[in-house]
Amino acid sequence: MRKGAFIAFRGIVWREILRFTHQRERFLAALVRPLVWLFIFAAGFRAVLGLSITPPYQTYVLYEVYVTPGLCAMIQLFNGMQSSLSMVYDRETGAMRTLLVSPYPRWFLLGSKLLAGVLVSVLQVYAFLLIAWFWGIEPPLWGYVAVLPALLLSGMMLGALGLLISSAIRQLENFAGVMNFVIFPMFFASTALYPLWRLRESSLLLYDITRFNPFTHAVELIRFALYTRFEPTAFAVVAGCGLLFFAAAVYMYDPSKGLWRKRKG
Repeated sequence: MRKGAFIAFRGIVWREILRFTHQRERFLAALVRPLVWLFIFAAGFRAVLGLSITPPYQTYVLYEVYVTPGLCAMIQLFNGMQSSLSMVYDRETGAMRTLLVSPYPRWFLLGSKLLAGVLVSVLQVYAFLLIAWFWGIEPPLWGYVAVLPALLLSGMMLGALGLLISSAIRQLENFAGVMNFVIFPMFFASTALYPLWRLRESSLLLYDITRFNPFTHAVELIRFALYTRFEPTAFAVVAGCGLLFFAAAVYMYDPSKGLWRKRKG
């Protein structure tokens, strides 16, 4: 049974990797968005939004240094939504139904699909960090190692959110509107682009929304890990939300309980 489960897991991961390698524009698109922010917006805002000593930074940092962890989380957010798009597409073509009728538990199959997408997003993030290093953004060397668990955990949370959203989307045509409704509020109402204390100075309502945004905690988890520090609150929120989103996705993909349940009459 364990051998069969490993074969099924390997097949799901390999399928996702093949899909990723055959869609090279997906890799480029994943890098274009954060690089535009890093090379253009951050350069333009450098003089205006430089930051004084703010944890985990121990000195004044330029704006592009501050936004880099947020842009890493942006890559994972878009990748999670892209994976949910592939789930909707697989449902329309019947490929996902074939997957879910296998003898393995639904949570195992969805978890394998989720982990495969996270591994792809981690590769994209490291490619971005490599380019950022040539741009002069150089976190501690051990930070590149320490950030890996944070990337895996945040990627699982955002991917699980994408799974949950995909369970509610019936048609591929509805995907773009739903994604815009989710991605942009989560990204802009977070600490990806500006610290919490700046938001508190301008709007208490926006400050509270940002403080309770799970994406904010994913950004902070990556930010602290990239500088070899651990942020317990961010870890707890990301892990808790990840488990909640994944459990809800498993429930919603159950034909007898979730939105897939057969309606009588």
